[in-house]
Amino acid sequence: MSGFVPGLQADDACARYWLGQVTLRLRREVGWLWRERGDQGTAALPAEVNSTLFALDLQRYQHDKQQFFASDSTARYLSEQLDDAAPTVDGAQGSFAWVVAQLQLNAVESFVLALALLPSLDSAAGAVIACCQNDSNRQAPTLALAQRLWHAPEQLLRCLDPGHRLFSHGLLQPISGWDAPLQVPVLVARQLLLADGELPAALHGVTATDQALPEQAAARVRAALLRTSTGLQVLPLLGASDAPLAEVAAACSAEAGLGTLQPSHALAPEQLAAAMTVSWLRGCTLYLNARDLGDDHGHEPAPISLPLPALPLLLWLGAEDLARLKGLSHTLPALSLAPLSYPQRLALWQRHLPEAPALAELARRFRYELGAIQRVAAEVHALPAAPTSSQVFAAARADLDLGNLAQAVQPRFALNELMLPPAQATQLDEIIAAMRNLTRVHHDWGTARPWNEGGLAVLFAGPPGTGKTMAAEAIAHQLELPLYRIDLSQVVNKYIGETEKNLRRLFDAADAADLILFFDEADALFGKRSEVKDAHDRYANLEISYLLERMERCKGLTILATNRRKDLDEAFLRRLRFAIEFPLPGADERLRIWRSVIPPGVDASALDLDFLAQRFALAGGHIRGIVFSACLQSADDGAPRRLEMPAVVRAIQREYQKLDRANSLDQFGPYAELVAGQRVER
Repeated sequence: MSGFVPGLQADDACARYWLGQVTLRLRREVGWLWRERGDQGTAALPAEVNSTLFALDLQRYQHDKQQFFASDSTARYLSEQLDDAAPTVDGAQGSFAWVVAQLQLNAVESFVLALALLPSLDSAAGAVIACCQNDSNRQAPTLALAQRLWHAPEQLLRCLDPGHRLFSHGLLQPISGWDAPLQVPVLVARQLLLADGELPAALHGVTATDQALPEQAAARVRAALLRTSTGLQVLPLLGASDAPLAEVAAACSAEAGLGTLQPSHALAPEQLAAAMTVSWLRGCTLYLNARDLGDDHGHEPAPISLPLPALPLLLWLGAEDLARLKGLSHTLPALSLAPLSYPQRLALWQRHLPEAPALAELARRFRYELGAIQRVAAEVHALPAAPTSSQVFAAARADLDLGNLAQAVQPRFALNELMLPPAQATQLDEIIAAMRNLTRVHHDWGTARPWNEGGLAVLFAGPPGTGKTMAAEAIAHQLELPLYRIDLSQVVNKYIGETEKNLRRLFDAADAADLILFFDEADALFGKRSEVKDAHDRYANLEISYLLERMERCKGLTILATNRRKDLDEAFLRRLRFAIEFPLPGADERLRIWRSVIPPGVDASALDLDFLAQRFALAGGHIRGIVFSACLQSADDGAPRRLEMPAVVRAIQREYQKLDRANSLDQFGPYAELVAGQRVER
């Protein structure tokens, strides 16, 4: 007999015995309560009485209670059943019997565990337990109830210790006193009572990967397992976010003869302790990802805290770097999983997208780990027809996530729209050729290892409006690479260390694929290192040093634009592959710019473009703004799509005022009267 519901049996013989002990004692207790309260079994359950009176009557009627147990035929029968000896059977791994043997539980401890387990097995037990506790709302057992049911009540004092093995190993949830509910977590109860070997939905087994394991991984795991005799051992496994860290952990554990479990999305955070206990009961290691633990938001992420430090379990903790694990106790030296090499990436792309074109270039451009490759492959497989190279690359680019630190820019310009002197135009062609040849040079010519598959870093310097942003968009258009403009307001943070953290997130994401990072007004971030006068100066210099190091390792194309080249740190300038000076355009370039920026379909025959190009030394960006302003002032309702000199020269004067640049009426020649009233005396 394992409970009150007919036919209910636990799989484990030891569990059946102790659950039977609990059931017999509860039945005998209910019989006594009927006798004590004069019901003589006529009521469904003994009536409740005043709780103080209930407590006082425990001592008052103790002698009568023992006489009742000896004289009443039913109580005597139940007492005789209690005398049966506990079975001495070897239980399966993780069973009730296994726990009793493993933790060397004595009789009273086994009884307490069974009492706590009974409501998990028997839906009818709650009402009986409530009756014995004189409160219909208290259907969970307590140590106080166990003390009344057990024949040697003083022995229950041992179980009141919060460090007792039943609590420290997660078999019972922590309690705060005699009347606190005794509960076995549902996941743990299932494991103790059922021997079917099936995992609950909240946990799943991890399949070992065939990827190369970190050096000495198996030896490290065996050493860690030996140390679990002292309690929880946390083994960090470092790698990229999409790396198969759980599968690598499973492979390392398999080398030591152990399986590995991982929580599913169905597991609530408060059930982590139960998952750890089930992993221990099943003789497995447990893999967790640091991202799923604690609060990783704000300026100082909450430190990770793990329950059950005394549990003899090896717990794998996956993370991208050790910073997230700072302050975590029970932590062993970390194992690091190297990023996939180009041949490994190519092999994975060939396995998951065997029919796709341009896989060699895909493997070079997108330094994805297994998880990202699988996501991209799934998207490509969903296409209705055989994929083209542009579709494959588009699917791969769609998997990029730079968060709120960068904004995607849709290129608007082509190379032939740039109005640059021949030297600068040649340099742009060289940048494009270098990016196109990067795969061949790194992986066919053998530069990948010494240069760490590094990309290109270039500088665009020059006055505002000279075409730096336009050139970046033209390069992105020519190379068919995604362009991201870095939002310095999001990257640069007043809190010490936050700027470096943002830069790390940005470059880590950028390193995953060939793309273009465009830092506008880069001098705000890449300025010269200053003399250290306080902690902020020191951290600012550290940020610049970190930035220089990440720039050198960045695998894509990084473009920095600045109006103040002299303000940039010299160490940074030495790391640049190209530096292009964007000069103010000459008269001939300005004439080409004036002609190119007039919208198609707008009649500009009345404009003296030669006069405008000769008289006003403006950059292309300013000319484009002038034409736009003139269009806005000329597009009245019903007006023809036509630009004339009055609107343009007035827009020029407004542009000079906006730039706070001096000019004279003589510059406007025959159009001076049109702007005379607009001039502001300086």
